Amino acid sequence: MNKTRTINLKNRPKGTPMLADFDLTTSEIPELKEGEVLLSAKYVSVDPYLRGRMSDAKSYVEPFELNKPIVSGVIAEVLESKHSSLIKGDQVSGMLQWKEIQLAKADGLIKVDPEKAPLSAYLGILGMTGLTAYLGLTEIGKPKKGETLLVSGAAGAVGSIVGQIGKILGLRVVGIAGTDEKVEMLTSEFNFDEAINYNTTKNMNEAIAKACPAGVDVYFDNVGGEISEAVFFNINKFSRTVNCGAISVYNNKEMPKSNSVQTFLIKKSSSMQGFVIFDYVDKHPQGIKQLAEWLQEGKLKYTETIKEGFENIPQAFLDLFEGKNKGKMIVKL
Repeated sequence: MNKTRTINLKNRPKGTPMLADFDLTTSEIPELKEGEVLLSAKYVSVDPYLRGRMSDAKSYVEPFELNKPIVSGVIAEVLESKHSSLIKGDQVSGMLQWKEIQLAKADGLIKVDPEKAPLSAYLGILGMTGLTAYLGLTEIGKPKKGETLLVSGAAGAVGSIVGQIGKILGLRVVGIAGTDEKVEMLTSEFNFDEAINYNTTKNMNEAIAKACPAGVDVYFDNVGGEISEAVFFNINKFSRTVNCGAISVYNNKEMPKSNSVQTFLIKKSSSMQGFVIFDYVDKHPQGIKQLAEWLQEGKLKYTETIKEGFENIPQAFLDLFEGKNKGKMIVKL
């Protein structure tokens, strides 16, 4: 096979991305050079943060270039190698292009073991998703046994792991999600103490107060917007808010008008901090080790929504913004 298919960013989305913003092309596979490996993609991760890279705006990472491949977490198999650290048949994880077959520098890849966990888990619970949940909660949330943890986007990839870690650490855990099915999943499968369906709740402020009678000590925020505004009416003295994501406003064409958080933070001597997982690179190995231990001990469960087919990667990405995923959204090739 000397040709490969690639998915490029065709247009910078205005508001919610559309399929027309992506372009599928075919190209020749270049010749393998020293230090490189030839890879066949097996699993591709689609994540809400990729929306930010589609805009030509200053951020913590460079925006995608137009008419160039999109890049995300990928699990791939080594087809050929010109590097001593990898051989044909090895499975690797890395930030790779949306290509079926591609060349990559071996130095930027991490070898993964399919015997220890399913390959897709290395894009989720044993990858950036799990690390985001673990390090965001422990480094910024600083949870203490007996406290109340509230998680928005709780049925998503990060949120479902955050809640479970909260339970392992001895917290009361409440989740916010968008369907009755997801609410049921949080309490029955992921051990949350309680969950709220924001789509069927008329007054989120009251619902949060009822679900968190002792108030909110740690708020792990994956969504931003109106849901988060309701949370601030229920935060405790010295509470910590972990700003992980804001999927509710990623596609807004204008900055949303919202309540000023300063008043709440001042009154409650409360802290609020955003982060990206690259802030804690030195803690990644320890985080993966801890997550793997909990997974092997059966203390952590994870759920995935797996779509199939290379050409379906853009649609899987769009489905994130309609809440069509339970847990991590992955495309299997």
